[in-house]
Amino acid sequence: MNSPNHPAVPGWLQNAREQWQNTGRSRPDFAVVPEPGQESVWDYPRPPAVVADTRIVEVRSGDIVIATTTQAIRVLETSHPPSFYVPPTSLTEGVLVAIPGSSHCEWKGQAEYVALSPADTPIGWRYPSPYADFAACAGYVSFYPDAVECRVDGELVRAQAGGFYGGWITNEIVGPFKGETGTTGW
Repeated sequence: MNSPNHPAVPGWLQNAREQWQNTGRSRPDFAVVPEPGQESVWDYPRPPAVVADTRIVEVRSGDIVIATTTQAIRVLETSHPPSFYVPPTSLTEGVLVAIPGSSHCEWKGQAEYVALSPADTPIGWRYPSPYADFAACAGYVSFYPDAVECRVDGELVRAQAGGFYGGWITNEIVGPFKGETGTTGW
């Protein structure tokens, strides 16, 4: 359902979405086969799924606690490690500021970036008014694991390669992952 807070997907973008070949319906031969208790990013759907996660998610920068929650959501998209998003209520008050700049996700919409101070580089992002299919993400914040310390149930998260991507790699996730060398055409 569309609303002023959750815009409709433009036709040109819908057409571009329909061109994807890897959609999670079948795992490619080059994908790592998951062991019991693991997930393959090649089994994740496209368009992505939004899934509640009740594990303890903690985000820190040195001694600064940025967020702690058991009410995160994961966005699961073919070829990408999940991005964990924390609810605004889990953020330590006054720690984050919106900074200039934005990007556009073909699935979620227009993102804005956050940092610890106006002069800092981005440590995370959020979608204030995502497309209607991702309304559950509105206002939730995800973080770059190469910019801040992110943990899931105590496990230190590893960053997705590629600089732009914000996927969270934990021991339960197998790839290969978008962003690694040779993955441009995925």
